[in-house]
Amino acid sequence: MTALLDGIYDGEMSIGELLEKGDFGIGTFDALDGEMIILDGTCYQLLSDGTAREASTELHTPFAVATKFVPHITYKAPHNMERKALSAFIDEVEPSANYMYAVRITGTFSSVKVRTVTKQEKPYPPMTDAVSDDAEHTFTNVAGTLGGFRTPVFEKGVNVPGCHMHFIDADFSRGGHVLDYVVDTATIELCPGTDLELRLPMTREFSRANLWPEDLDEQLHTTEVKD
Repeated sequence: MTALLDGIYDGEMSIGELLEKGDFGIGTFDALDGEMIILDGTCYQLLSDGTAREASTELHTPFAVATKFVPHITYKAPHNMERKALSAFIDEVEPSANYMYAVRITGTFSSVKVRTVTKQEKPYPPMTDAVSDDAEHTFTNVAGTLGGFRTPVFEKGVNVPGCHMHFIDADFSRGGHVLDYVVDTATIELCPGTDLELRLPMTREFSRANLWPEDLDEQLHTTEVKD
């Protein structure tokens, strides 16, 4: 994640290879060409205009997280709960904060506010600059799926600590990186993870990247939360 913050937007792993690692996940594409969500083994590209399409397996990714999704913990989401409150609810029902959890929330939402990064041109700017003009969209009374990961704080820099979620609607036609939402009726499914395979790119850009900036918390808040 810190390499992404430093403007490393080209990856070595294809979407086809990524799908061999898992049937569920999130991420982005080379040059920040949209957000990514993987559901039931299909990878979707969420574009800056708010639309979604199935991603070609020939595309590549500079950052993605994927797993084989097997739900072991299931809860009904409290009605009319917003993102911050539901994130806290998830933290309370998980057995321990020391593990990774894949999180899938499926149902209907009164509103979902998303943003989507816009494709960048080289030389790539840092991500804090790249997201300054990204597009925001709000979907109301929408059915769909929030998918992502609850990452423990000790993995900060590898992933985004806390709940990092993307959204796609039930028709697989709209979506983006989640900024906020209000649940109507939904089911929360958690898949705990105890094993982590980390693939680092063997590129000149990555070898020279600053992977531990002093303002890491501020950069993560600016690029991933934006409130």
